[in-house]
Amino acid sequence: MTTHFEFWDYFIFVAYAILILGVGLWVSRDKKGHEKNAEDYFLASKSLPWWAIGASLIAANISAEQFIGMSGSGFASGLAIASYEWMAAITLIIVGKYFLPIFIEKGLYTIPEFVEKRYSTNLKTILAVFWIALYVFVNLTTVLYLGSLALETIIGIPLMYGVIGLALFAAAYSLYGGLSAVAWTDVIQVVFLVLGGLATTYLALNTVSDGQGMIAGLRTVYDAVPERFAMILDKSNPEFKNLPGISVLVGGMWVANLYYWGFNQYIIQRTLAAKSLKEAQKGILLAAFLKLIIPLIVVIPGIAAYVMINDPEIMARLGSAGLRNLPSIEQADRAYPWLLQFLPTGLKGVAFAALAAAIVSSLASMLNSTSTIFTMDIYKQYINKDASDKSTVNMGRISAFVALVIACIMAPLLGNLDQAFQFIQEYTGVVSPGILAVFLLGLFWKKTTNKGAIIGALASIPIAMYFKVAPKGWSSSPLFIDVPFMDQMGYTLLLTMLVIALVSYIQHNGADDKKGIDVNKELFKTSPLFNIGAFAVILILTVLYAMFWK
Repeated sequence: MTTHFEFWDYFIFVAYAILILGVGLWVSRDKKGHEKNAEDYFLASKSLPWWAIGASLIAANISAEQFIGMSGSGFASGLAIASYEWMAAITLIIVGKYFLPIFIEKGLYTIPEFVEKRYSTNLKTILAVFWIALYVFVNLTTVLYLGSLALETIIGIPLMYGVIGLALFAAAYSLYGGLSAVAWTDVIQVVFLVLGGLATTYLALNTVSDGQGMIAGLRTVYDAVPERFAMILDKSNPEFKNLPGISVLVGGMWVANLYYWGFNQYIIQRTLAAKSLKEAQKGILLAAFLKLIIPLIVVIPGIAAYVMINDPEIMARLGSAGLRNLPSIEQADRAYPWLLQFLPTGLKGVAFAALAAAIVSSLASMLNSTSTIFTMDIYKQYINKDASDKSTVNMGRISAFVALVIACIMAPLLGNLDQAFQFIQEYTGVVSPGILAVFLLGLFWKKTTNKGAIIGALASIPIAMYFKVAPKGWSSSPLFIDVPFMDQMGYTLLLTMLVIALVSYIQHNGADDKKGIDVNKELFKTSPLFNIGAFAVILILTVLYAMFWK
């Protein structure tokens, strides 16, 4: 066992990098006599098949925040953090059945574009600015920070060099090729991601069981820390503030998931690029099934690492190498990089390529979506209304580059961030309830007005900040209750929906808004394959929660 990279590790990683860049640039090339237009660059010419959509959804979603952040949360709190993954499987089914038919029927490029068609240009601009700020200052920045932290921990690359290297890698093909390059390379990224992730899980469990294999390792880990396999935490658990018991199933988790999978540009953009609605729905179904196995490769390693560092016999077997970059409850995000040290030569390269694949694919997706929103909803709306396709594509590349530079400057400032996955959820949770309220009422309540939506969206931020900040300042007052952030998201959603509903009702005295969407049963009709797959996903999840309830 060696804790450093050897020739074959470097060889595998370099081969992976060349493959991704090669494929990305090859699929980006312009056909003879054809210059990229906006649909080519931002929606991959609307040509993606279902398997590319499913793979790309997972590759865009699984990043350093899952591999490192979620493993860190698994180390600190256990399997309960897997609810984000398993609940996402149901959310994907809901998005595929009830949201996608409306989005695809309207021929959208961006989610803010839907806001303009349903409400107004003013509200579209407000939400576009929300999203751009969120992608640049939270998502891109955090993924770059976590990815470079992993590089620093595993092979000693200084944090700033890691940030720049990852940024350049993602930019090398995504800025030129657009969504087509991102989506097709994601198919390869997912293979590396799953194989590398499973290799790390196998190593951790095999080490825990002293060479008896993965299943024996799972039993050993469960016997050692059965309390860390509880999906529903009680109030006595220190992590209850992050995963507040039954609220995970019936509360704010739905806000986080419905916003992320239904109205998040860098996720939903893949489905908008599908050949057809049925193809998009099949892709969604594939992603839902893949979601069921993700905790095995991003949460279980964190729990295994916790067992390993608390078992003197295992630590003695690891020797002095086991003491390098040791994770702790205070620095839980070190758990996954710490495990990678012990993979055998060759597999270390595969696992590291998987981690890089997760980071780079998410960076590329976020960059493409940030540039799509800025170009289509800001640049074409306010700066150059008559922009040609060439100008539009060039502005997409320039805006992605600027976003990347800002994120590179911000990433090192995150410093000693602990449990980055929770950090992302909390700060996204300030914005997401208001956006979700605007969309849900806009989609399914015809009386919702533009004025109601704007007032609600703007009011949602102080409402969210009230729950987030006020309890710490006035905890003695019964009006200022210190509640877990997931519950804060739920309360913020309900209060924002109430504000929107009241303003809309008063404004039009209960009449339907002119831009209200007509929905009917035919619009939401799905194929037998989708229905059977959805039932299977729900059945598997019921069994999983029944097994690990307490």
